[in-house]
Amino acid sequence: MRSVAETGSTNDDLAALATAGAPEGLWLRADRQTGGKGRQGRAWQSPPGNLYASTLVRLQPGDPSAATLALVAAMALHEAVQPEAPAATIKWPNDLLVEGAKLAGILLERQGDAVVIGFGVNLAFHPVLADRPATSLKALAGRAPSPHFFLTRLAPIFQAWLDRWRAEGLAPVRAAWCAAAHPVGTPIAAGDLRGVFDGLEESGALRLRLAGGGTKIIHAGDVFLI
Repeated sequence: MRSVAETGSTNDDLAALATAGAPEGLWLRADRQTGGKGRQGRAWQSPPGNLYASTLVRLQPGDPSAATLALVAAMALHEAVQPEAPAATIKWPNDLLVEGAKLAGILLERQGDAVVIGFGVNLAFHPVLADRPATSLKALAGRAPSPHFFLTRLAPIFQAWLDRWRAEGLAPVRAAWCAAAHPVGTPIAAGDLRGVFDGLEESGALRLRLAGGGTKIIHAGDVFLI
C-alpha cells in the first residue's frame, strides 16, 4: 500500500505502474488529487480529508467478465461504509447514495490484462454539485475515519469479494449487489430513456422496464434516479 501527499490522479499513476509490471493487489492513495476524475471524464473534487485510492486487478483465465468488477468494487465499498452509513445503497453500477445524495463513486479503467479501480469516498467533506446532491460520512454520522484508516478497512474487504468473484463466479456478487441496491421499481433514467429499475441480468447488465411495458438492457452508461 503506497501513499503520496499529492498527485494528479491515482488511477493514472496506477495505470502507469501496471504498464511497468506492478502486481495485482497494489494500492495507491493520495491525500489530494489535482486531476481527479469520475465517469465520462467528469472532474472529481479532491480536497484533503477524503479517500482517493486505486487498486490493481490482473485478469486471469477463467475470471468472470472484467466489466463485472464494477459490482465487486461496489459491494466492497458498500460493506466498508456500513459503520458510518448503514443506510447507503448502490446505484448501478457502483455509485453509493444515501437518501439520493452521492457518497462515493468508483471508476474502472482497463489496460490490457490490468483493471485499475479507483475509489473516491466523501469522508470528511462533500462538494456542492449543480446537478445532484452529495453527502459525506461526517455529515451523516458526525464523524469520519481518516483516509488511511478507511483504506485499511476497505482493502481486505475488497480482496475478500474479489476472491469470491473468482472462486464462485458472478452469481453471489450479483445477488448481494441486488440486496444492497435501490429496490426494484425505483424510477430511473438512462440517457433519453425513462422507466423503473427491474433488477440485473445474469451478466450484471441493468434491466430498465419502460412505461410501455417493454424492457431495455443497459450494458454501459450513466443511470440517474428520478
